[in-house]
Amino acid sequence: MSRLAPFVYTAPAALAAVVALGPVSPVSAGEGSVTIAYHSGPASEVPDPRARQYGWLSNQAGVTETLMGLDSDLQLYPRLAKNIERTDPTTWRVTLRDNLTFHDGGPVTAQSVIDSLLPMAQEGHAAHNPRLVRLMDLAGMEADGALTVVFRTNSPNAAFPWTLTEPGVAVLGPASEAFPINATGPFVFREAVPDQLYRVEAYPNYRDGPPALAEVRVVKTGDPAAAALAFEAGEVDLVINYPETDYDRVLGTGAQGFAAPTTRLFFYGLNVTNGPLENRLIRRAVSLAIDRQGIVEAALSGVGGVPAGTVFPAMMAWAADIAPSYDPNRAERLLAEAGAVKEGGRWMLDGAPLEIDIVTYSSRAALPPTAELTQAYLQAIGVAATVSIGEFGANNDAIASGAADMHLQAWGTAPQGDPSYFPETIIGTGSGSNVGGYSNPELDALLAEGRQTFDETARRAIYERVQAIIAEDTALIPVFHASQVSVGRAGLTGFAVHPAETYWMHIGVALAE
Repeated sequence: MSRLAPFVYTAPAALAAVVALGPVSPVSAGEGSVTIAYHSGPASEVPDPRARQYGWLSNQAGVTETLMGLDSDLQLYPRLAKNIERTDPTTWRVTLRDNLTFHDGGPVTAQSVIDSLLPMAQEGHAAHNPRLVRLMDLAGMEADGALTVVFRTNSPNAAFPWTLTEPGVAVLGPASEAFPINATGPFVFREAVPDQLYRVEAYPNYRDGPPALAEVRVVKTGDPAAAALAFEAGEVDLVINYPETDYDRVLGTGAQGFAAPTTRLFFYGLNVTNGPLENRLIRRAVSLAIDRQGIVEAALSGVGGVPAGTVFPAMMAWAADIAPSYDPNRAERLLAEAGAVKEGGRWMLDGAPLEIDIVTYSSRAALPPTAELTQAYLQAIGVAATVSIGEFGANNDAIASGAADMHLQAWGTAPQGDPSYFPETIIGTGSGSNVGGYSNPELDALLAEGRQTFDETARRAIYERVQAIIAEDTALIPVFHASQVSVGRAGLTGFAVHPAETYWMHIGVALAE
């Protein structure tokens, strides 16, 4: 049963888009260029921000903006909106700020917002995004005057205003040759080279003043070690997700360090439909065998994160009080309870060695060593384990087909600030990202109730129970909550790590020679 409470967010009169990133000093018109090394790059010459996860890069680079935003405390605030109000359980009224314009000078109106969002539901359109369509769950949209959009959802959706912070829910105007991505941010999209480069230039007429930088170049560097070498060679000015094990050394060269907690979780997705991890006792034993503190110290050099007992980090109000557990002796007792027999120091199950196949990928420096340390911890209690480094999609295919048992991956658990997204996406029955086949009717019912419950206290209790079920059933294995560890030139100012990792560039970022 949903509970309806008053809900109104109104922007202060002088709210700037950079509120999410902290105070900004006055700047002059753009000067200079910053080159950023990042593990991801554009998929096409004009990557539509509304498709797949393409909006992350355009939002990070300061090209696109959303109706709502997240500040540095993961609190919701109106961004392009002036206010948002829920008038009944399925109706939301969003009023735009006055005098907004697109990069081509055209006005941002309620109808242009509707025209921007409608293509996401159109199969075959470049903006088609089934994931966001599911999250928004819209029954319809209509304009009430020039500046108010009325959103109607199919069912009560407490996460709806948070979904409006999702970078893919970008507000775009009509595209043209001059403005193929016609957005509203402080930077204008100029060029993309697939899998290599995303280049933007300052928008001098931005409502809060011109950016300090004239240009920003984001270069895809999938190998973290290569990104570090490019930084020391002077080829890039900022590395997002710098290798943690080299962090202290590079700071000694005069570089700036930017390290701060995020909502990103390194965790194991599990194949629970066949193989040894179909047995909940064995899943729990594997989790207990992992020394998370040891991983944080070895793979992250103590700067890249903290051990995780639950899916949400302590910085979030939604986090349950579930401490990480390391108990190899109890792990062995659970293996025996599951029917395994230890022979010659090796655990056997149904007459064959108990073996766990681990897969991961290499675009984040901490992933391979974390998998290898997990392998060592399992072998220490007599469980054979293998580690394979592959491509993310191929790893998921291996889990789905039963060719692998555990997929070590790194996800932002609350990229929109709301707790509903991650558990629904990863372990909700039938979810597209639930490749391991986990299904729990109680969990599914709680997730549905959590999305439809508006009272925050009641919601918090629901998601505490969700986290308890994940821990009790070992639906997945949390390893550590990650900090973003980035490195920049000594003259770089105005940049800060945002906990949602979706905000980089704003008008105050500058680079002094």
